[in-house]
Amino acid sequence: MTAKPGDRVKVITKDEIKEGILMPNEETDSIIIKLDNGYNIGIDNKKAKEIKVIEKYKAKETTSKKEIKKDNKKPTISILHTGGTIASKVDYESGGVVASFSDEDFVNMFPEVKKIANIKSILVSNMMSEDMRFFHYKKMSDSIVKAIKDKVDGIIIGHGTDTLALTAAALSFVFENLPIPVILVGSQRSTDRGSTDAGVNLICAAEFIIKTDFIGVGICMHENTSDNSCLILPATKTKKLHTSRRDAFKAVNDKAIARVNYETKKIEFLKKYEKKSKEKLIIRDKFEDKVAIIKSYPNMFPDLIDTLTQKGYKGVVLEGTGIGLMPTNIKENKMNLDAIKKFMDSGGIAVITSNCIFGRVHKDIYSGTRLLKNIGVISGQDMLTETAFIKLAWLLGNFKKEEAKELMTKNLKGEINERLLGDEFLD
Repeated sequence: MTAKPGDRVKVITKDEIKEGILMPNEETDSIIIKLDNGYNIGIDNKKAKEIKVIEKYKAKETTSKKEIKKDNKKPTISILHTGGTIASKVDYESGGVVASFSDEDFVNMFPEVKKIANIKSILVSNMMSEDMRFFHYKKMSDSIVKAIKDKVDGIIIGHGTDTLALTAAALSFVFENLPIPVILVGSQRSTDRGSTDAGVNLICAAEFIIKTDFIGVGICMHENTSDNSCLILPATKTKKLHTSRRDAFKAVNDKAIARVNYETKKIEFLKKYEKKSKEKLIIRDKFEDKVAIIKSYPNMFPDLIDTLTQKGYKGVVLEGTGIGLMPTNIKENKMNLDAIKKFMDSGGIAVITSNCIFGRVHKDIYSGTRLLKNIGVISGQDMLTETAFIKLAWLLGNFKKEEAKELMTKNLKGEINERLLGDEFLD
């Protein structure tokens, strides 16, 4: 019996057995099932020995949906769906997957939103966020351009939380002089769970869009574990710091842009922000595929760096320890320094960041950092490793090598601070 989306299935691999609702997935080769606890998991299709259908999906009779009429007195927001927890909902009574993303479906899921704005709901993709590739950023940017041409007042992108911050950084670099706000929203709990945070995050994002003159890319997620407020976070300075907490997203080496009170709908700006501009929209939407991240670790050998050189990679972000150190100081580790130099001599760009998350790398404090500086490794300053990775791939996709090297050291989208203040660290 062939399993179809909506069926309750048991997926059997060599190591485990997982049971849940089979989810639609046209973007990747993974099998995605929704577990009984509400979370989605992906299983490599090649590892699945058998998929047993426990119960076939039984379609539930539905009444015709009432078409939502546009209110010309209200602003219009485009909702771009890309997948992830926020876009997944299961009808547990029938076992069926809700995979439709019409305006009516969205308003039925979040009825409060129709009081705020007209909604145009668009399905860009339906996938787990860890499966994102650079061409998906292009699909999103194309959808954003179309929405701008349709003269919407703002855009909300529903996105899986695991790589949401990387997508926010990518879109921030892609667009210069965005005329409207583009806010990425995720959910740590799926929309069919009573404890979902999806509605609060979406409503706060919509309120922020229609009530402020903010433009550019931002992130809207819970400020704390309660449902009373959300923060608008900077696209290039945000990281997911917890696997499951509602308030997992935090600004790093930076402050939140604004606070949105869900109960009163009051908006409080917490820092200076980019306002509407009449400058022409510029789009640079190419990304270089051959860019990687390599983390420093004890007993490191040069094999990984050598492989990048052999494969013709054009960029690498080295996530060093502390202030930007790699194992290069003692004679047993000189081979690592040689491998990095060989990578750059072959035409690659290397950037150093820190595993500390907060703080910045320094080029001249220790002999180890000077060794990296002397062979041409670029300081990532206070950039997050993930932001540095996205920025380097974007620069190499849109600029020549020497210009990319120069721009890597410049603050383009708030990703680099000249100096850090004491209040830009977690309390």
